[in-house]
Amino acid sequence: PTGTYCQLTKTLLKGAVSDSTVGSAWLSRGSVHRKQRDGDAICTLNTLQTNASALEQVRRERGHPHLQLQAMRGFLERAGLTVEELDHLNIIHVTGTKGKGSTCAFTEQILRSYGFRTGFYSSPHLVQVRERIRINGKPIGKELFTKYFWQVYGRLDETKDAHGGMMPAYFRFLTILAFHVFLKEKVDVAVVEVGIGGAYDCTNIIRRPWVCGISSLGIDHTQILGDTIEKIAWQKGGIFKPGVPAFTVKQPEHALAVLKDRATLLSCCPLRVCPELEDYQTDCGPLHLGLAGLHQHSNASLALQLSHTWLQSRCLPGGMGWLADTEWPGRNQTLKHGAVTYFLDGAHTLRSMQACVNWFRETAAQHESRASGPVARVLLFNATGERDSAAMLKLLVPCHFDFAVFCPNITEAVTSCNADQQNFNVSVEHMLTRCLDNERSWRLHHSSGPQLLIEDALPLGPEKKADPLVFPCILSALQWITQGRDSVLADGAKTVFTVKPSVMAKAAPLCDAVEIHVLITGSLHLVGGALRHLDLASSK
Repeated sequence: PTGTYCQLTKTLLKGAVSDSTVGSAWLSRGSVHRKQRDGDAICTLNTLQTNASALEQVRRERGHPHLQLQAMRGFLERAGLTVEELDHLNIIHVTGTKGKGSTCAFTEQILRSYGFRTGFYSSPHLVQVRERIRINGKPIGKELFTKYFWQVYGRLDETKDAHGGMMPAYFRFLTILAFHVFLKEKVDVAVVEVGIGGAYDCTNIIRRPWVCGISSLGIDHTQILGDTIEKIAWQKGGIFKPGVPAFTVKQPEHALAVLKDRATLLSCCPLRVCPELEDYQTDCGPLHLGLAGLHQHSNASLALQLSHTWLQSRCLPGGMGWLADTEWPGRNQTLKHGAVTYFLDGAHTLRSMQACVNWFRETAAQHESRASGPVARVLLFNATGERDSAAMLKLLVPCHFDFAVFCPNITEAVTSCNADQQNFNVSVEHMLTRCLDNERSWRLHHSSGPQLLIEDALPLGPEKKADPLVFPCILSALQWITQGRDSVLADGAKTVFTVKPSVMAKAAPLCDAVEIHVLITGSLHLVGGALRHLDLASSK
């Protein structure tokens, strides 16, 4: 970091932060740890986040969403692909507000367990962009990603002059790349997760999926999809296709009515509501899931219906035993590193946050019952976009945290930051301002007056009111929370951030506790940044 951001980082790490400090901060894109090298696929990909022509596409299409699919077909053809070729991918297309990624993970696991070669396209990624494109459940390798990246990018770059210099935006490009990879790697079936919405999402250039699925609906991305559950249901139902079977989990009454209307209008054949997971008959007792949380039951049921429909086309029976083998990092995930246990969940809507709270309170209580002494609870939180952070934080209050820690989705405030996790669409100033807003919301929920980090440590009262702190990056927050008790974070190769003594003094309860339990939530990007430091295998 350079210039004022370096000063701001130094100020935050010392614990002296104010609105005026953040208000004066700025960071040019050129200084965001971008050591772009010739031939670096990830850095080239990142240029599509801020490409002027891509931004112009967004502005032009905002009032004419139907243009999005038209533009996507054009980019697909320029990349040397056709929509007719996609018909041969045997696609299972899934949308929803909450749980669509988990549903896809369950579905892919079931089909792979039958020996089929699977493709799986999802978003966002947690640590590395290659996670978005999987073959047989594993992110494609670096060499394969680089090879296919330049094949697609090269074709688009060669043809851009004939198309007004237009290049696809980040997500569009990755969607085209996923289709290209699946065709080249000759997958038997491709599980494709919608990005946002459905009707005008760029994945919806798919003409003939084998089956479509809709997970739980809720309020999210309202500026794009609408501000009511009915408007959002209309968008989600846009993935239905004539003669293609479709399934949905149980939905709010008005949302389900809209989905049924959409299914009829689009000649879907037909739309069915999934049964409860407990209603499935098995020979080996209750079904066990590889993903924690009661809310995963509906996702698993939807996955069973989707996979069964595809397996029927191969004259194979549906399978249920492999649900327990499903892995989907960053969702109700627990990592234990000695005295520190991390609970990670990318919940970012009110409904998903309530599910996260339920899971955390139950799971953390189980861990605490086995502890040999006092346990400190810490919340590490951030939220992005238009989401109601204050409302989500209010849901977290009953978890009785000793500390609430806030930081932006910046993995590490050093020049070696991972290119896979760079986001040039949001300024650092905006991210840090949002963190301070979250800190103030937390204080209001606890009815305490405004305090600055430069103040002396306040002892925890009998009501266990969590003391909030703001840090400039994920690594600095984790280092303070763990107080050197996590050997993974104490790795000598990592930068060690120093903080002001008054802030260190606040950590006494963390040092005295036998165990530290950390809930990391509010954003999948925050969870991904944390996993980059906590799960070293995810960065390889």
